[in-house]
Amino acid sequence: MGVVTSYLRIILLILGVLAGIQLPGFVDQYGKSLNAHLIESEKSLDAFRDEAEKFFDGDIEQLIAHYEASDDIVFREGGQSISVIYTRHQLLLSALNEFNESAWNAYTQAFISPVPDIQQEVRSDFSYTVKLNPGAILFGLVCGLVLAIVGELFIRLLARPFRRSQHN
Repeated sequence: MGVVTSYLRIILLILGVLAGIQLPGFVDQYGKSLNAHLIESEKSLDAFRDEAEKFFDGDIEQLIAHYEASDDIVFREGGQSISVIYTRHQLLLSALNEFNESAWNAYTQAFISPVPDIQQEVRSDFSYTVKLNPGAILFGLVCGLVLAIVGELFIRLLARPFRRSQHN
C-alpha cells in the first residue's frame, strides 16, 4: 500500500504542476482577448463619437437618447443599436481596467467573474502550451504542492478506518 500511495502523491504533484503551469497562460490569453474586443468596440463607436462630438458636446448618451426619441422607427432602432454597442464598450472597458489592477484581479476575473462570451471564446480556442516563465513555474509548483497535500490528506482520511481495525 505504501508504494501505491507514494505513486499517487507523485502523480498528484505532477498533475498539479501541469495544471498550474497552464493557468497563467489562460489568464494571459483572456486578457489579450478582452483587450482585442475592447479595441474592436472602440472602432465600432468611432463614427458615433464623431457625431456626438459634433452635435452633443461629445456626449454619446445624449446622441443615443436623441436617436431613441425620434419619430422615425429607423432612427429609434439605430439608437438601440448604438446603445448596445456603447453598453458593450463600457462593460469591456470596466472589465479590462479591473483585470489590469492586479494579478489577483486578473485570475479572479478570468475564472470566477469573467465576461462570459470572452471566457468561452478563450476556453474553446485555448492551446495547451507550456510557457515556462518564473510566474508560471511558481504557480505550477504551488498548485502541485497544494494538490499533493490535499491528496495526501484525502488518502490518510480514507485509510483511517483500516488502521483502527488493524490495531484491534
